[in-house]
Formats: sequence, structure tokens, C-alpha cells
Amino acid sequence: MENDNIYYLISQNIKKQRKLKGWTQVKLAMESNISVDYLKKIETKSGCDKQFSLDTIQKISKALNIDIKELFNKLD
Repeated sequence: MENDNIYYLISQNIKKQRKLKGWTQVKLAMESNISVDYLKKIETKSGCDKQFSLDTIQKISKALNIDIKELFNKLD
């Protein structure tokens, strides 16, 4: 089940928080200092099988101005 995949969980929470801010992937990538292509991979189902670092997650949570713990919340 995809909800059991921690990378899927984080990626969908990143996408949710980005959309709540009304940001594009380009905006979040720029604010996080990561490439747009990398962010796209993180946010897609195919990219969820790949590992991304805690450093990357931290950069994204800082850019979104949220506590990193919010990216580990269960999906609705």
C-alpha cells in the first residue's frame, strides 16, 4: 500500500503544503534551493521509490515555513 511508503507520504505532504501556499513547483524549488526536476521527481509517484535525504526535506520544510514533522503526517 502506498500510504505505508514513507517517501510517498512525505512527497504527498510536500505537494499538499505547496498547494496550500499557492506555490508552483518552480517557486518551491527556488525557495528550497533544489532543482525543479528534482522536486518534480519527489512529488511524483515514480519518484517516491527513490530516496531523498533529510537535508532535502529540511530545505523544503524551511522554504514552506512549516515544522518538518508536518511532512510525516498521515494522509487524509
